[in-house]
Amino acid sequence: MGSIRKQTIISSILVYVGFAIGFVNNYFFTRNGSFTPAEYGLTRIFTDFAQNMFAFGSLGVVPIIYKFYPYYKDNLQEKEIDLITWSFFLSIIGFVLVLAFGVYFEPYFIEKYQAKSPLILDYYFWMFPFAMGMLFFCVLESFSWALNLSVVSNFLKETGLRLLTAVLIALFYLKLIDFKVFIYLFSIQYLVLFVILLSYLVKSGKLHFPTTISRVTKKFWKKMVSIQVLVFGGALIAALAATIDSFLIAGMLGLTEVGIFVWAQYAAALIQVPQRSIQAVSVGVLSKAWKDKNFPEINRIYARSCINLLIMALFIFGNIWLNAKEGMIALHIQKAYLDGLGVIFVLGMVRIIDAGTGLNAIVINTSTFWRFDFYSGVVLLALRLPLTYFLIKNYGIIGSAFAELFAYGTYNFIRFEFLRRKFNMQPFTRKTAYTLLLGAFAYGITYFAFDGITGWTGIFLKAGLFSILMISGVFYLDLTPDAQQLYQGWKQKWKQKL
Repeated sequence: MGSIRKQTIISSILVYVGFAIGFVNNYFFTRNGSFTPAEYGLTRIFTDFAQNMFAFGSLGVVPIIYKFYPYYKDNLQEKEIDLITWSFFLSIIGFVLVLAFGVYFEPYFIEKYQAKSPLILDYYFWMFPFAMGMLFFCVLESFSWALNLSVVSNFLKETGLRLLTAVLIALFYLKLIDFKVFIYLFSIQYLVLFVILLSYLVKSGKLHFPTTISRVTKKFWKKMVSIQVLVFGGALIAALAATIDSFLIAGMLGLTEVGIFVWAQYAAALIQVPQRSIQAVSVGVLSKAWKDKNFPEINRIYARSCINLLIMALFIFGNIWLNAKEGMIALHIQKAYLDGLGVIFVLGMVRIIDAGTGLNAIVINTSTFWRFDFYSGVVLLALRLPLTYFLIKNYGIIGSAFAELFAYGTYNFIRFEFLRRKFNMQPFTRKTAYTLLLGAFAYGITYFAFDGITGWTGIFLKAGLFSILMISGVFYLDLTPDAQQLYQGWKQKWKQKL
């Protein structure tokens, strides 16, 4: 797992730099005297709308790239690989369809959001350039992952995007632009990133756009299309399940509540950073392992990802939850956002479950049993839609968080069971239980040791003690071999410098 670990570390550092910038962005989005919660919520609607349009407009090409690129690479010269040509051709067709549907369904949006969230309607058509940029960037990003060049694409998506947003926020905060101009510029950010990534890949000599149909395409096109049709449905289901909450909250409660929910989601999303990094660098490795029928390697990556991601998720969540309320008060975040504290806790549980089940989605998607991802996605959506609607209607935004907890808990259990029964892949050991106990122990000791100490003093004391207990426990209990390997590697490098 050396190459994966190395790229994961680099990607994680870049992603955390991005999240640090994102934290500053969210601070200025939510602090007193800045954007209103409704304006902040609108930026989330842009993102969620684009995710759904990406799922539709990509027409299922992204998983095809992951799965079939190794066949192109092993049988063709780089200049002959036409997979990128056809992927972009289909994506352009997909976006044209998205735009046509957007025009057709505009009256529905007017009817749905006029009463509670009229701000959405003021900028409805500006969501489309944002969606187009995300679509083209993500298709190109998938080739970066397949080419094992994920560091650059991760930097652009996780750090570069937030830097662009930071510039726009600064311009708005300094009153150099108004909110209208802010949204206009906000809508073209992904297009800027797409141009940068395209230029980098072309300059690196790794990206070509041949128009001649290759022999690999001729051999596999029927299989690719059959897979693509089902994957397309699965992608739509996954996107809708992941974003349905913001649209329902906007329609039923208003954009202010969306803004509060988004703030809570951002805090919980910090837990997913290591998972997102390791997913990016594992796709190519797992695709090749499935192609070569290297089941021991697949099982090893899957099992190692579960314990590593669980440790990191507990470490991050413990630090967040120990200091969430005090941190918001110390940073002068608008009081309205304190209503999202319960959402942070529940969504934190969702992220821990998702992290603790490792790379199950990537393992399934890169296998010959990719259809199962579609079927499990249908179950997820069948649970997510009615639960989210009912619980938001009766309990507000905390209801959406509980709907996500139940739906994604069930979803991950189904995928875990599939891998266990189909391939005898069971990643959990007694060290999984030790990790959970360590997290609970470190949290309990820290909470009672510094309970009542407020302000920045309390924040630093709690973060310091909890982190020391967690890191010490990981080494003392030998919870993951990666910890020792990293330590020995750094120790060796330090000796060489001396």
